[in-house]
Amino acid sequence: MNSLDYINSPEDLKKIKREDLPLVAAEIRKIIIETTSKTGGHLASSLGAADLAVALHYVYNSPSDKIIWDVGHQAYAHKILTGRKDKFHTLRTHNGLSGFPRRCESEHDCFGVGHSSTSISAALGFAVARDLKNEKHKVVSIIGDGSMTGGLAFEGLQNAGHLKKDMLVILNDNEMFISQKVGAIAGYFAKLLTIGMVKKVEEKVMKTVSRFHSFGSPFGKLIKRVKVMLFPGMLFEEMGFTYIGPVQGHDINNLITVLSNMKDMTGPVLLHVITKKGKGYEPAEENPVKFHGVGKFNAKTGETLKSKAPTYTQVFSNALINLAKTDNKIVAVTAAMPEGTGLDKFAKQFPERYFDVGIAEGHAVTFAAGMAADGLKPVCAVYSTFLQRALDNIIHDVALQNLPVIFALDRAGLVGEDGGTHHGVFDFSFLKYAPNLIIMAPADENELQHMLKTALNSNKACAIRYPRGAGTGVKLDSFPSALQIGKAKILAKGSDICLLAIGNCVQICLKAAQALLKKNVKASVINMRFLKPLDEDAIKEALLKTKKFITVEENVLSGGFGESVKSLLCGTGALVQSIGLPDKFIEHGSLQILHKKYGLTSENVEETALKMLQLPS
Repeated sequence: MNSLDYINSPEDLKKIKREDLPLVAAEIRKIIIETTSKTGGHLASSLGAADLAVALHYVYNSPSDKIIWDVGHQAYAHKILTGRKDKFHTLRTHNGLSGFPRRCESEHDCFGVGHSSTSISAALGFAVARDLKNEKHKVVSIIGDGSMTGGLAFEGLQNAGHLKKDMLVILNDNEMFISQKVGAIAGYFAKLLTIGMVKKVEEKVMKTVSRFHSFGSPFGKLIKRVKVMLFPGMLFEEMGFTYIGPVQGHDINNLITVLSNMKDMTGPVLLHVITKKGKGYEPAEENPVKFHGVGKFNAKTGETLKSKAPTYTQVFSNALINLAKTDNKIVAVTAAMPEGTGLDKFAKQFPERYFDVGIAEGHAVTFAAGMAADGLKPVCAVYSTFLQRALDNIIHDVALQNLPVIFALDRAGLVGEDGGTHHGVFDFSFLKYAPNLIIMAPADENELQHMLKTALNSNKACAIRYPRGAGTGVKLDSFPSALQIGKAKILAKGSDICLLAIGNCVQICLKAAQALLKKNVKASVINMRFLKPLDEDAIKEALLKTKKFITVEENVLSGGFGESVKSLLCGTGALVQSIGLPDKFIEHGSLQILHKKYGLTSENVEETALKMLQLPS
């Protein structure tokens, strides 16, 4: 039997001999690889953090001690160690385990996550609550170096340094330059720093140095500069943290020693840990970007399955590159998602016109606004779910000033297995109320490239939202052309009922109309294309033929496309039935399951139409 067979809780883990813990981590990695090869998921990050998770649960006492994972894509080992090993094969499947920590899933998931840079602020909140309740448990935040590029992380750091609460922040670093300094001496030095005596010596040295007019003298400035070079954590020290590290993140025994020595340290402490993404799985080690968030793959070879049709992301990427070849004012901005948004190819073609700002969506938007204000044409490519973090920047810095920033919203609508934190189902609603913003959604990948051209020609702020994954497989025009802004396209004519669709729901309505025609029901289908400005003329013209309408959208109904149509038709005697997503956070699961459950299918559109017409289904 494997050691992992005996581990169903952190308490069970503590019964394992320390020398056997690397075997436990290896067994965890095997389960993660086998499972994600079938379900997809965040592989490289979780493999890299497996040793750290083992050490944390060996030293700390979850759930009484609070262990908070930033983003959560490092937390697969944490799930396995906290009673979810037997259910881990259900990862990211409908009604199975979430791909991220969720409070409703386990008492060991003390804070739900899915977006970046939240863990330090949340940990500080837990530390304050603990002290106000006169409790004694420990609070630990684990944050990756990528998440440290988010401004929220630094807001949390400065506040924690100010409040001086007892808490530990673990910086899981797999890319920063400091990793080159890790070795036996650095690891030993980090261990020494936790013993206490060394910290007292350092305090005496710094007290002596402080006599030189708080670093005001030339000698004092030299001392401070030397400390910055010798102690890479000077930034954190200046923010009020005690910095420890760097330490090797794959030496479990040493990690346990360091963490154990640190448990009773007071005030905010930052432990700098060096790990390798994809650790223990050669394909992921060689290509951690590919295996960061991966679909199903061959566990033996690492080969991933490819779709025959190009993805919307690929079509957007190619169209932007082609347009940029003839317009040197086009620039591209992303928030740490070059591959996910397809801008990695743009970066190779136009490196001086490409900007990755890190995980800082608000900054990305305002940065783009600044470029637009001085005559450039910025295209800000962001996942729909992440653009939520920049709402004020969109309203205040772009829309209010009427600046021509283009938002390319990838992963709009339901995204499947990543679940509630990643479904892009609110963008219609939160963007619709911003003045001076054109909002459009393509029916297919060919229309996407035309909309990109439309936006670039408009000299206005525009948002284009498109879904995750493969397109419909339509033939792509050789070069995009601009559409008439606010103009819908009639795809089928009928007088019995009118199907109004936007985005990828157009295909659903076309299929429903074909099925209805077999039952002698003539349905018109209108590809609305634009949520704002809405083609009111097209809807009013349809009203002359029928009083029955169905709207279909892959967005929450509250504040969405259907509400705009109902508002327009209010008082006309028209009957409008809206199909979309309910006022709730949608769970994770395959798109096929979610579409069927929430009625985003041609069968449901057909059945809804027949009920409205009082015909048998």
